[in-house]
Amino acid sequence: MTLRESPFSNGFAEALHAVGWALIFPCFWFLDRLIAVCMSTTLERTQRVEEECYLHPLKVFFGAIIFFILFLVAAPFAFLGFLLWAPLQAVRRPFSYHKEEVIPREVQAGEQGDSGKTTFTFATANLCLLPDSLARFNNLGHTQLRAAAIGRRIAQGVSRPRIRIFVDSPSSCGTLSPSSSLLTPAAATSYGATEAHVRPPLEGGPEEDGGETPGTKTGDAVIDMCGVDGNEAPCSPDPPHDASNFNQNSNQQCRKGQRHPPRALGTLGQGDDVPWEVSTFFPANADIVCLEEVFDKRAAVKLVKSLGPLFGHILYDVGVYACQTPGCCSAFKFFNSGLFLASRYPVLEAQYHCYPNGSGEDAFAAKGLLSAKMLICQNQSQNMVGYFNCTHLHAPEGEGAVRCEQLNMLSKWIKEFQLRTKQPNETVVFDVLCGDFNFDNCSPDDALEQKHCVFEDYRDPCRAGSGKEKQWVIGTLLEQPTLYDEEVRTPEGLQKTLEREELRKRYISPPVPLAGCPLAYPEPGHPWVGRRIDYILYRESSLAKQCHTEVEEYTFVTQLAGLTDHIPVGLRLAVTMEPDRADP
Repeated sequence: MTLRESPFSNGFAEALHAVGWALIFPCFWFLDRLIAVCMSTTLERTQRVEEECYLHPLKVFFGAIIFFILFLVAAPFAFLGFLLWAPLQAVRRPFSYHKEEVIPREVQAGEQGDSGKTTFTFATANLCLLPDSLARFNNLGHTQLRAAAIGRRIAQGVSRPRIRIFVDSPSSCGTLSPSSSLLTPAAATSYGATEAHVRPPLEGGPEEDGGETPGTKTGDAVIDMCGVDGNEAPCSPDPPHDASNFNQNSNQQCRKGQRHPPRALGTLGQGDDVPWEVSTFFPANADIVCLEEVFDKRAAVKLVKSLGPLFGHILYDVGVYACQTPGCCSAFKFFNSGLFLASRYPVLEAQYHCYPNGSGEDAFAAKGLLSAKMLICQNQSQNMVGYFNCTHLHAPEGEGAVRCEQLNMLSKWIKEFQLRTKQPNETVVFDVLCGDFNFDNCSPDDALEQKHCVFEDYRDPCRAGSGKEKQWVIGTLLEQPTLYDEEVRTPEGLQKTLEREELRKRYISPPVPLAGCPLAYPEPGHPWVGRRIDYILYRESSLAKQCHTEVEEYTFVTQLAGLTDHIPVGLRLAVTMEPDRADP
C-alpha cells in the first residue's frame, strides 16, 4: 500500500491551507521582486554592456518603488492568510506525494542472466532553487525559468537509452560505456544567454526479435565490437559519429569469458577499481533522483511536471513550516527542507526528521533527513524493497560540530526507520544515503566530519580514507563568480574543463584551511581535487545476506551547467543475488 498524495488527512484542512497561502503569496512575491530588481547576476551585468547606461538605474529605481507599494498593499491580506496558514502546519504531513501511471521497470532476480545480478542507478544534485531574490546571492537568477530548464534536462538525460559496447579481442574484454559526446547533436535549448547544446536520446535499443544480449535491460542500446589487438571495428549497428572521447587505454586483463562492469568511461582513473566518467548527461535509466535546495514551491511543481511522467513517484515540498514542537526545530521555519525525491518505484513508507540544531541563516530552513522505503519487486513469497535516504546538512564553514551532531541524528533516525518498517517477508536490495553534506574530504577545516563513523557504516566510492580522496575524484562545488564564464557555461565546456586539472583550479572551490593556518595543498605527487560536498553512499551490512553490491559507474554530471553552482553526481550500483543462501 503506497502513501496518500495529500499532506492533509482531509479536504477541508487542505482547502483552508490553499486559501491561506493564496492570501500570503502576493505579498511574498512582491517582496521577492523588490529585492531581486536591485540585484544582478554576472550574466545579466554582461548582457547590459551594450545597453544605454541610464536604462538599468531607471529600472531599479522605478521597479523598487512599484514593488514596495504593492508589498504594502498586499501585507494586510498576507496577515489574514498567515492566521489561517500557520496553525495548519501542526497537522500537515511533512511532504506531498505525487504519483503517475508509468511503464514499470521489471526487476527480478536473474534478469541479467544466470548471475542473478541487477543494477540500480541513483543521482543527486543541489539546484539552488531559492526564491529569485535569495538565489541571486549565489549568482543565480530566474528561479522559475531555471526550474523548467532543469526539469527538461534531467528528463532528457535519464530517458535516453544506456549505450553499452561489448569489446571482444585477444587483448581486451569488458563493457565500454561511451561518453555522452558520442551522441548525435540536436537542437540546443537555452536559459537566458547560457546555451546548452543538449542532445536527444539515440534511436535504437534491443533488437525487435526479442533476443536481448545477456546482461542488458529494456532501454539499453548494445553495440558489439570485435577486432584484433585492440583495433576493434563495430560489427553491428553502425558506430557513433565520433569516438574521440573513448579512453584509449581501456584494455583490461580479465578471466576468459567474463564480462566486467564498464571500464572505459571518458576519463578513467588509474590504479583504481571504480569506473567513472565526466558526462554531459544524467545517468541513463536512473531509478532514483534526489535533489536539494528545491525551496521554491512553484519550482517544485515545475519539476514534478517534468519528472512525474518518467519516474511516477515523487516526494516534494518536504519539511515543516512555522513554529513546531519544542525540541523538533530550532526556530520559525520560513522554508522547507528543499529535498525532492523522484523514484521509479512506489514509495511504501516515508519519514522526515528536522534537524533541531540549525543556527544562523540555516535556522530559517527546515533542513533534515528524508527516509523512504521503495517496493522494487513483489511476488507471493518475498518482496524486494530498497531504502533511500537523502539529506542536506548545516552549511556555514567552521561549524563542523553542528554537522557532526546532525550526522549522529541521521544515523539514529535511519536505524529506527528501518527497524520499524522492515517486514519478515522482505528482501532489502539496496540502502543508499545521499545529499549535500556541506563538508568535503580534503579541507583541513572539515577534519572533524571526515572522521565521523557514518563512513564506517556507509561506503563512499570516492573516499580513500579520512581526509584523502581517490586520485580520480573531482570537486562538486563551483566558484559562484565564474558560473557564466565561457569554459563552464555549457555542458560540453564544463565537461572539458573538469577533465583538465589546471582548469579545475579556476572553477572548482578550493579546500578550506584551518583558521590561522596556511594551506599546503595538494601533497607532492597528488592531483588537485577541490571541494566535493555532494555524496552518494551505499551500505551492504543492512541488506539481505544473499545480496552483494559492486559499483559499476560513478558519474560527474555537467548537464546543468549554467543552471546551478553544484556538479551533480550519479552512482550505478550492481546487486548480485545468491538464491542458494537464505535470508534470516
